[in-house]
Amino acid sequence: MANISTNTIATFPPVEKCNSIGRENHTVVADMDGTLLIGRSSFPYFALIAFEVGGFLRLLFFLLASPLAAILYYFVSESAGIQVLIFASMAGMRLSSIESVARAVLPKFYSGDLHPETWRVFSSCGRRYVLTANPRVMVEPFLKEMLGADIVLGTELESYKGRATGFVCKPGVLVGKNKADVLKKTFGDEKPDIGLGDRLTDAPFMSLCKEAYIVPPKPQVKAVTSEKLPKPIIFHDGRLVQKPTPLNALLTLLWIPLGFPLACLRIAAGSLLPMPLVYYAFWALGVRVTIKGTPPPPANKSSGQSGVLFICSHRTLLDPIFLSTALGRPIPAVTYSVSRLSEIISPIKTVRLSRDRATDASMIKKLLQEGDLAICPEGTTCREPFLLRFSALFAELTDELVPVAMVNRMSMFHGTTARGWKGMDPFYFFMNPSPAYEVTFLNKLPKDLTCGSGGKMSIDVANYIQRLIAATLSYECTNFTRKDKYKALAGNDGTVPLHKNPILMGC
Repeated sequence: MANISTNTIATFPPVEKCNSIGRENHTVVADMDGTLLIGRSSFPYFALIAFEVGGFLRLLFFLLASPLAAILYYFVSESAGIQVLIFASMAGMRLSSIESVARAVLPKFYSGDLHPETWRVFSSCGRRYVLTANPRVMVEPFLKEMLGADIVLGTELESYKGRATGFVCKPGVLVGKNKADVLKKTFGDEKPDIGLGDRLTDAPFMSLCKEAYIVPPKPQVKAVTSEKLPKPIIFHDGRLVQKPTPLNALLTLLWIPLGFPLACLRIAAGSLLPMPLVYYAFWALGVRVTIKGTPPPPANKSSGQSGVLFICSHRTLLDPIFLSTALGRPIPAVTYSVSRLSEIISPIKTVRLSRDRATDASMIKKLLQEGDLAICPEGTTCREPFLLRFSALFAELTDELVPVAMVNRMSMFHGTTARGWKGMDPFYFFMNPSPAYEVTFLNKLPKDLTCGSGGKMSIDVANYIQRLIAATLSYECTNFTRKDKYKALAGNDGTVPLHKNPILMGC
């Protein structure tokens, strides 16, 4: 193949000049970093693989290796630099673990960096191909499921007994001539209609297309907004809140030796202090708790008054604890499953639901006779501004219903996981420099809107409370359930067989 010069790449018109009308029968081939995505560096996504599969030490190793990768990338060859990133982030990892992170974690970050002009052209074509130097296993779930790519042509990882060796299969990392060779092998004598790239090493494959457009580097370009994404991101996993750029990754690693002892201190304060003092202890330790609305008074047991059932939206397994903090008294909570460690350190009583409707109904009624109770009828957490479907069982058991809108803010770590060890959820939440919870008490449900006094159907009551909380938080209601979440993120239905250790699964 003839040498491609900088002047050649300059002859390609910018992607803004590409007409996207009437492309339904056309084929587009696009690069990924710097083309489909605004960012030209794949460092953050390799860092996510390193952290989510290998933990803090693997992220540290990856960060230490990144200067070598940068030197090779810019001064020796692009493929050599990418090979170092692959080795540092993936060597020794199970391919199934990499695939799991690629499906559950990366799409959230990729979708937040989608280039609007490239997406305009890419989405207009009937057949969509992506040709990328990134490992195919790392990018394929996002490209196919979110962007509707038909074929993903990426670097293939070498493996041994199901584990990545850190090296790549022939022809090597797909850059430059390798991209062009793979394109010719895939299409044969046929020429794709449109080629989209962003750098000199994309020119060989772009020159094989009928039309070729360059995506100029414009960091100030605004990514496609969440409302305009082909699919909304409702479920995602992973511990890191922010994209781990080199600076963010370094700050995260530097914070951990300080953050973990601080998290232990915060948990100890919440577990050991009397509940009326926890609110003030949290504030002293940097945990912000905002209370809105008027909470109801405690149930009067002497008069035989039944307890109030607090119906909470579900953000983390700490929701009932922050509800108790806001009320200044411990409120028992019913849960689907929490880890043994979480039960041990919890300052409130937690009671597991059996998933047998009659058994659970009897247990909840008994607990309400003893006093107030908290329940999260979604059955699992959701990080995005959506509410999952509310189970209607609670509405059949009492008319004393108080909706509570829960929302939290985390700047560094997510306090939930679907794939990892649930026992670490409280620690990750409290490891944030200044985590915050906002607890909004809504008015008690009027009697004429309940099942017992008002004769309403339980599903109607549940849906009404879901809409009420969603309107308070400016969230969107959905019909998704716990099973939908765990099927999407962990490949199971989120239930724990009795002979299994429930520590790995939960809310």
